[in-house]
Amino acid sequence: MDRDIARIIDANFNRAREAARVLEDYARFVLNDPAGTAVVKQFRHDLAGCLGRLPANTLLIARDTPGDVGTSISTATERQRTDLDAVLIAAAKRLPEALRTIEEYAKTFDPDLAAAVESLRYRSYDLEQRLRLRGKRAGRFSGVRMYVLITESLCHGDWFTTAEQAIAGGAGCLQLREKALEDDELLKRARLLAELCRRNDVLFIVNDRPDIAFLSEADGVHLGQTDLPVAEARRIVGPGCLIGLSTHTPEQLYAAIEQQPDYIAVGPMFPSSTKPQEHVPGPELLKAAVARTAIPLVCIGGIKQANLSILIEAGVRCAAVCSAVIGCADVRAETTRLASVFDLSG
Repeated sequence: MDRDIARIIDANFNRAREAARVLEDYARFVLNDPAGTAVVKQFRHDLAGCLGRLPANTLLIARDTPGDVGTSISTATERQRTDLDAVLIAAAKRLPEALRTIEEYAKTFDPDLAAAVESLRYRSYDLEQRLRLRGKRAGRFSGVRMYVLITESLCHGDWFTTAEQAIAGGAGCLQLREKALEDDELLKRARLLAELCRRNDVLFIVNDRPDIAFLSEADGVHLGQTDLPVAEARRIVGPGCLIGLSTHTPEQLYAAIEQQPDYIAVGPMFPSSTKPQEHVPGPELLKAAVARTAIPLVCIGGIKQANLSILIEAGVRCAAVCSAVIGCADVRAETTRLASVFDLSG
């Protein structure tokens, strides 16, 4: 490798690693987004793998910081960042720039390395999109403890009042789950709940229907095993929308992890009258999920105050409930009781 090229490659690998670290720290400490943090961490690992393709110490030997004429050249804007978002944007733009430089100069001595870095460059665009457009929603979701499903037929009282009471009781996310409604009525209700949730700083998810989620400006869509794949749903809802995916077996769980949804629902944890299934994987599936991924997990199925502590001990931080809350005469009080189990568990 030409020494001048080695200096360029060295400088830009350093630049790319630094930018990726800034992105990871933003995802971790600003957004509190565990899935986003894990994605950036994997990116850094793969970037290190590209660097490892080069002969040991080749770049280090070529480095000449005192002789680098660029170290004394800077602009006023390089020394200023108006806020945390500006820090994110600067790092997100710097990363693909550095990768493009590595890619171009690597073509002169290692086309395979150039191809690997090109792949990373495309992934860096996705990183920026993910962190900037849905990172804050993802961070908010990681803080949700009570996730309440709203289905009119299971409500003790009026469905909209039930939703209001669930929020008042501490629900951090509502899902509209109506399998039988006509599309026009489903969209109407989705828009009502979306507005209610926005007013109360609560996340709103639509079950099954990416189109309704998009049109109602929901925070996300929840997919089942027979619904669209995550990547296809993403084309409908856009990059700023959260996507959740249900899993019921270890095989479905591992396949879901590969699809990289924003959260994964795991269950049923216990026999459920709302969504009965012949196979109840229970807390063991939850334990497997906790050990396997940093993607936020939502346990679902037959969850009540009496058994929630079992799931918390298994590592869950969010529980999805339906009839256990919305079928009660006092929805607000029951939501608060369930939420208190998380509080008591620290």
